[in-house]
Amino acid sequence: MKQAVNYRKRCRMCDHDKKQPWQNKKIKRGKEMKSMKKSRGIITLILVLGILAGLCYYSATIISSTGVGEDRSINLGLDLAGGVSITYQVVGDKPTDEQLDDTVYKLQKRVEGYSTEAQVYKVGDDRISVEIPGVSDANKILEELGKPGTLEFQTEDGKTFMDGSAVAQAKAATITNDTGNKENIVELTLTDEGAKTFAEVTSANVGKALPIVYDDEVISYPTVQQAITGGTAQISGMANYEEAESLASQIRIGSLSLKLEEMRSEVVGAQLGEEAISSSLKAAAIGLVIVMIFMIVQYLVPGVVAAFALAIYTTLVIATLYLFEITLTLPGIAGIILSIGMAVDANVIIFARIREEIADGKSVATAIETGFARARSAILDGNITTLIAAAVLGLRGSGTVKRICFYISDRYYPFNVYLYGSYEGADACSLCDRCP
Repeated sequence: MKQAVNYRKRCRMCDHDKKQPWQNKKIKRGKEMKSMKKSRGIITLILVLGILAGLCYYSATIISSTGVGEDRSINLGLDLAGGVSITYQVVGDKPTDEQLDDTVYKLQKRVEGYSTEAQVYKVGDDRISVEIPGVSDANKILEELGKPGTLEFQTEDGKTFMDGSAVAQAKAATITNDTGNKENIVELTLTDEGAKTFAEVTSANVGKALPIVYDDEVISYPTVQQAITGGTAQISGMANYEEAESLASQIRIGSLSLKLEEMRSEVVGAQLGEEAISSSLKAAAIGLVIVMIFMIVQYLVPGVVAAFALAIYTTLVIATLYLFEITLTLPGIAGIILSIGMAVDANVIIFARIREEIADGKSVATAIETGFARARSAILDGNITTLIAAAVLGLRGSGTVKRICFYISDRYYPFNVYLYGSYEGADACSLCDRCP
C-alpha cells in the first residue's frame, strides 16, 4: 500500500500550515485591511506634520514679535521689559487682610495708567510690592502713588457735601427685595457726623442723583429714593455680586487711614531684559533639542513620536502665553525650560516598561498593554506630588515664587500626549492568522 503524500505546505516564517485555497478570500481581505490601515497611518502622519508646521510658524511669529513692541507679542514682566519696582511697608499697627486688599486694589487702579502690564501684590502681612514695566521715572511714580485717594459724595450740580472719612464701613451683600427676587447691593454705614450730613442732603434731594466720585472719576450714580436718616444706606442696581464688591472696595479705599512708607525702589534697565530674553531662548532651544535627540537615540521610532509630541507641547505653551495674556518673567522662562524635560518623563517610564516586557519574550501587543498598566501608577504618583508642590508654592509663596508655579504645572495640559493610547490587535500573518 502506497503511503499517502502530504501536499500541505508550511509557512517558512513560523512553520504553521499554509492556508488552503478556500481561504484565499479571507487572506485577500486581510491584506486589504492592512493596506487601509497603512493608508490611514500615512494620512494621520501628514496631518500631524501639518499641524506641527502651523504651530511652529505661529509660535515663531509670537517669539519674533516679543520684546520689539509689535502686536503679536507676549507680555513681559519687569525683569525682562525693564521698569520700576517699589516695595511699601505699612506704618503703624498690623493691617487687616481687608485693609491690605483694598490698598492693593487702590494702587493697582493707579498704576494701570502707566502700563496695562503693571502688577501690585501683597508680600507677607504688611508689605505691598508694585512692578511697572516699560517706565523709567521712579521719582514721578513714587510721588503719584504716595498721594492719598479722595472719595467724594456730590450733588447733581457737582458740589461736594461729604468725603470718604464719613464712611465707617462699606460691604457688598445680596438681599431679597419686596418682590421676592434676589438683589446685589452695597451697604454703607456712616459715622455720626456723616449720618447727620447725609440725612440733611438726602432729605433735600429725594428723586435726584448723588454721584460718588473717586479721584475725579464717577464710580456710582445712585438716585435718592427717600430721606436716609438712620446712618445706614443701600446702593442698588448692581448686575452681579462682583460689581457690588468692586464698588464697596472703591468706597472703602476712599476712607482708608492706612499709611505706607517706601522701603526700597529699583529701576531695571531694558537692556538687561533684552539680554535675558536672548540667552533664555537659546537655553530653551538647546534643552529642547537635547531632549529630542536623547529620546530618538534611546528609543528609536517611539522616541521620534515622543519628540513630535514634545514639539507640539512647546508650541502650545508659547501660544497659551500669548492668547491668555500671561506675563512672562525670568522665573517663568526657567519653569518652561524645566517643564520641557519633565514633559517626557511619562514616555520614558512607559518605554522602559515595554522594553522589559519584550525582553521577557512577550509579544509587542502584550508588552505595550502590560507596559502601560505597570507605568500608570508611577506616572500618577509623580504627577500628583508635583501638583501638590506647585500648589503649596502658589499658596504660600510670594510674587516671584508664585509665577513659576504656573509653568511647573502647565505640563498637565491635555496636549502632553504619549506615544500609544491603546492597542487593539496587531496584524496577523497572511499565511496562518497566528503570528502577531
